[in-house]
Formats: sequence, C-alpha cells, structure tokens
Amino acid sequence: MKRAATGRVRHPAVVAGLLVALAAAVLASLALGSVRIPPGQVLDALTGRAGPSPYRTIVLDVRLPRVLLGAVVGAGLAVVGAVLQALVRNRLADPFLLGISSGASAGAVLVLVVGVGGGVTTTLALPAGAFAGALLALVLVYALARRGGTMTGARLVLAGVAVSYILSALTTLLLVVAGRPEQFQEALFWSLGGLGSARWDSLLLPVTAVAAGTALLIALARPLDLLLVGEEDAVVLGLDAARFRAAVFVLASLVTAVLVAASGAVGFVGLMVPHAARMAVGAPHRRLLPVTALGGALALVLADLAARTVAPPQDIPVGVLTALTGGPFLLWLMRRRPEGATA
Repeated sequence: MKRAATGRVRHPAVVAGLLVALAAAVLASLALGSVRIPPGQVLDALTGRAGPSPYRTIVLDVRLPRVLLGAVVGAGLAVVGAVLQALVRNRLADPFLLGISSGASAGAVLVLVVGVGGGVTTTLALPAGAFAGALLALVLVYALARRGGTMTGARLVLAGVAVSYILSALTTLLLVVAGRPEQFQEALFWSLGGLGSARWDSLLLPVTAVAAGTALLIALARPLDLLLVGEEDAVVLGLDAARFRAAVFVLASLVTAVLVAASGAVGFVGLMVPHAARMAVGAPHRRLLPVTALGGALALVLADLAARTVAPPQDIPVGVLTALTGGPFLLWLMRRRPEGATA
C-alpha cells in the first residue's frame, strides 16, 4: 500500500515533468535541422504572427507534421508495448520483438506491390494490409511460443525473431518478384522506419487510432491489472481472460498496423518506455498508460531530432537509432531477468 500511495503522489509530478519535457523537445525539433531557425521565429510561425517566409514554410509545412507524427507514433508504440507485456505477462514483449511490426510491414508492402483497385485508396488499403499482416504475425508468434500451456520469455523472443525474419524475407521476395527496382527504396522505409513522409493529410488516421486506442485501453486498466496477478486469479475474479486477451490483441495489432503504415517499423520504443514508466509510477495501468504514452512521444521526438541532426544533411532512419539503443537495453534486460522477464 505504501508503494501505491507513493505512486499516486508522484504521478501528477511525473506527468507534469513529461509534458514540459515534451514541449521543449517539440520546440527544439522545430528549430533544429539542416536549417537552424531561431526559437523566436518558431514561436512566431506557430502563433501566426510571422508573415509568409521560408522559415514559416519549414516550420508549419515540413517540420511540424513530422514532429507530431513522431509524437503520435512514439506514444502509440509505447502504449501497445505496455499492454502486450501485461497480456502475455512478460516484460520482453514489444510490437517489434513479437514480429507484429514486421507483419504489418509485409502486409503494407504486399498492398504496394499488388496495387489497389475498385476505388479503394492507398490511404485505406495500406492500414488494412498492415493490420492483416500484424494480426497474422501475432497469432503465429503466440502459437509458436506456447508449449504445454506455458510460455517463457526466451521462447517468446525466439518465436518473434523467427517470424520477423520470415516476414522480412517475404517482403524482399515480393519486391524481387514484382520486378520494380524503385520499390526497394519503399521497402527500406518499411524495414527501417522513418518520419520523412509525414504530411498534414496523413496525420488524421494515426492520431485517431492512437487517441481512441489509448483511451479504450485506459478504460480497460482494471482487467489488465488482473492479468498481471495471474490468469487463474483473474478468472476467479470474474474476467473471461481468453476472450479479453484476444480482443485486446486485435486492438493492439490494429493500432500497430496504422502506425507502421504511417512510419514504417520503428523498434524497441514499446520495450524501453514501459520499463521506465513502471519505475516512475508503478505497475497499475490507470497510472502507467498515460505516463507511457507521454514517455513514448518524448522518446521518439528526441530520436527523430537526433536522426536529423547527427549527420546533416543526411536524414538517418529513426528506426536505426531506436535499434542502436534498444538492442543493448534488451541484452541488459535479459541478463537482469534471465528467465524471460515474466511480469
């Protein structure tokens, strides 16, 4: 009880700190890049005080959509990671490690290669294909990881890596068979992740999916907490664990698919951020998920800022930087919890 009470006291301070840090990161991301813009000019552009100018165009039409997409994708991936860790009671779970992102990428590339018709727009077809691929990958990983009714962290990660490699190979095969060399650049985008394609007209779907999905998952905080206690105890307390888990798996796959369709496969955000959030506010999901969303938004905005400024004018795929930090974090986590980091 003492720990819970401490978490409640600390929670508003953590949220306030993350909001301030996120605002500062957004301002820095709008000001810094291949063209450096004074903070005053950035604020003038945001408030409408600046007239037509190259600075205003860069801030409003190029950088702001990208920063907002980064915040939305980071928040969504972090929340999905936290929820997956509760569903499988394993803190190694993550949309990237479980193969969901690779499945979504394969589905999206399949749509690009085959093409769409019958009046169906790519804006709708890409998330639909990504969702089908993500859901298929999740089902395969979950089936492969369970043996005799049990599932260890090592088996979960191995199954996820195996499925991810298979789906990545399938993606490459689709492009080779299609015989269109220009699509390899698109494949690189899906496999490495990036925010460079962000536009105002592409923000509506990911913003809606993350906002609605996060709100729904926060409303489901109590059954998620029950799953952490244990499936048998959750059933005793009145939760239909199998049906609930299946429904939330579908929701998590849907959110991941929309994000992958918008940004490609960005890994490890859903692994690292929930751990940091738990250390700050504890495990109850009503407190954990909002902090995780803000932390994920902050993490990816900062990662994208680094991707744009570490080797200008080269724009490094943001997924490369998250993998460079997430890989060592995974190794540390597995060494610290060698039996699979069970929740």
